[in-house]
Amino acid sequence: MIVKVIFFFLIFMGVMAMFGRLRFPGHKLLSKRKCAKCGRYRIGKGPCDCGKA
Repeated sequence: MIVKVIFFFLIFMGVMAMFGRLRFPGHKLLSKRKCAKCGRYRIGKGPCDCGKA
């Protein structure tokens, strides 16, 4: 019985690892929204709060 539990746990962890490697939609859009200087996410259309970009 314990062997079954361990086996199913390992299968479950493998499936979760596969889903973890997938990128969620819109990842490229979010990476473009970062400030080039400080790396923080910019909210809105204005400049970053650091004042550099």
